[in-house]
Amino acid sequence: MLSQPISTSFDLGGGRTVFLETGKLARQADGSVTVRQGNCILLATVVANKKPKEGQDFFPLSVDYMEKFASAGRIPGSFFKREGRLNDYEVLISRLVDRALRPLFPEDYFCDVQVIITLISSDKEVVPDALACLAASAALAISDIPIKEVISEVRIARVEGEFLVNPSRSQLANADMDFMIAATERNLMMVEGEAQECFEEDLVQALEIAHEAIKIQIAAQHALREAVGAKGKRDYPKPTQNEELHQKVNSFASGRIREISESGTTKHERSDAFDKLKEDLITSLGEEASDEDKKLAGKYLEDLKWELVRNMILDKRSRLDGRSLDQVRPLSMDVDVLPTPHGSALFTRGETQSITTVTLGTPLDSLLVESAATSDYSKFILHYNFPPFSTGEVKFLRAPGRREVGHGNLAMRSLKKMMPGNDYPYTVRIVSDILESNGSSSMATVCAGSLALMDAGVPIPKHVGGVAMGLITRQSDNKYAILTDILGDEDHLGDMDFKVTGTREGICGVQMDIKVDGLSMATMREALEQARKGRLYILEAMYETIAAAREEVKPHAPRMEKLFIDKEFIGAVIGPQGKVIQEIQRTTGTTINIEEVGNVGEVSIFSPAKEGLDKAVSWIKGIVAVPSVGDVYEATVKGIKEFGAFVEFLPGKQGLLHISEISWKRLESMEGVLKEGDVVKVKLIGVDHKTGKFKLSRKVLMPKPDFAPRPRPAAEPGSGEV
Repeated sequence: MLSQPISTSFDLGGGRTVFLETGKLARQADGSVTVRQGNCILLATVVANKKPKEGQDFFPLSVDYMEKFASAGRIPGSFFKREGRLNDYEVLISRLVDRALRPLFPEDYFCDVQVIITLISSDKEVVPDALACLAASAALAISDIPIKEVISEVRIARVEGEFLVNPSRSQLANADMDFMIAATERNLMMVEGEAQECFEEDLVQALEIAHEAIKIQIAAQHALREAVGAKGKRDYPKPTQNEELHQKVNSFASGRIREISESGTTKHERSDAFDKLKEDLITSLGEEASDEDKKLAGKYLEDLKWELVRNMILDKRSRLDGRSLDQVRPLSMDVDVLPTPHGSALFTRGETQSITTVTLGTPLDSLLVESAATSDYSKFILHYNFPPFSTGEVKFLRAPGRREVGHGNLAMRSLKKMMPGNDYPYTVRIVSDILESNGSSSMATVCAGSLALMDAGVPIPKHVGGVAMGLITRQSDNKYAILTDILGDEDHLGDMDFKVTGTREGICGVQMDIKVDGLSMATMREALEQARKGRLYILEAMYETIAAAREEVKPHAPRMEKLFIDKEFIGAVIGPQGKVIQEIQRTTGTTINIEEVGNVGEVSIFSPAKEGLDKAVSWIKGIVAVPSVGDVYEATVKGIKEFGAFVEFLPGKQGLLHISEISWKRLESMEGVLKEGDVVKVKLIGVDHKTGKFKLSRKVLMPKPDFAPRPRPAAEPGSGEV
């Protein structure tokens, strides 16, 4: 007999109810829950292996968010008409959920866990990403998969000064703050979002409101678990332990770890020293040591290093490279470093370096951003690349992974806040290539991107800078240290990776991941203030490099001119089957984009050469010009008749130059007077209001000759006339 579905619900506010249900779909998964708001339905499933793989020494969690096009009543546009690999939007939501869930699992749990969240029904006004983590956490809550706590995630946005929890898509379009926050019942776990230069206290207020909403969602998950009658969490195999070996590693390595950690050396020097230490440790075990013991000794060495380096930072208030806790690494930056790109910058902070380019394109180069419910074009694109040589490694070059997509998205959202509005004609693509990496390469991308934009002449009003913050905590004495501009090792050894971007005036972007049991609001306030000081220090150096956007684009960048024409002329500019606009582009070497906005046609003309731009502008102006009697034109002869010539005096506009209007001299025929292709100056002398035909004259532009009186004919003989 089939089990009956079990459900619970909670009030989201504003007359919105969210329903959680289990027992109906995907019942063979370890946990399966649907979350519904309006017509938006997400299905989340979780499955975990009972045992870890042989030799597994890390937690293999995979989280995938997928959208079915059928959920919105659409058929995929691909050749195969089916969903393919995850797009960037799905990857970003997958990361949001992954980063929130990962800290919830026990540190010694190494079994494969797979979380799949699927959008199976879409609602145009409900943004599904705000419900994805709730669905995944609820599926884990009702399962027997071991987790330490239940979690949830909400979107908090500020619209017209009011903070809204999980706003509708229409409301979100007008928000000046947009953040995704994940938290347990006690502490924050993850923050990511953007703002239009908000103050630090504004962000704290948003976090507090979000946390209260999350507590309601967590209570709903507990209610669902109780209604299901879920048993306790499953037992799982614990990693092998060897206390004697553990003590031997501690005795052998403690002193050398402290020595290396306090030496203030570079990343590679420090890495080489730790590698030599590990080599010496394995040698000290003797030839009789088993492979398992050697592997376990390596793990104990990493655990010891983690503990001692953290204690050094907490107790001595110094860091691996010798800096103070709030000190930014040495900065070096320059712009216009590459001759051909439309804008470029080289940004170096310590051992992290980004070379970033800006390319200006036409609206035809815009990026299609598509999800199941929405489809739109973006004229601002940012791509982040992380080649293996940046860390001194040898790896296969592959397509950008989830990390690259996530880092690029953070930089894009931060810089987007300073980009000109939709009336800016260019499509702008930023590409950040990380040449060196030792922590905070995404923040280097933000800084280098801002410099390159100004170098390209993109009219951003202010620089956007970024800094990555770290946190080291010790529960035994509640001691903690907040680190400014963290190294890669400090990110690995620390409890928090907190990236903050913004201008001198406020915050533009935030990304925070917590690896321990949450972050208090007091610590958050302190971290934000320290981040603000670090950001301002970096921004000062950026303004010294280039203080404002260049007034003009580079000489080799595409030139642009925008024309506004009456809507009725759009068809004339395009021509039948696009023949007119194609001819203009082919002849002038330009790219032309026409958009209908209200009752106006916006014509954007792009050209690498000023000559071609001017020619195209003149051509289009001619097409849309309304001829006025008395105006003078350069006309081209298009056809010859016995009664005159037909001439084109404006693009697409012809008139009759009658034989009587060609010259003051009486012409008996058109033979030898004009030929096709001749260019003549004419004046519009009239318009037939019935037919709309144009009457042109050439002779009125010529000097009128002084004619002598016509001689009288001689008298015939015998006529009697004298």
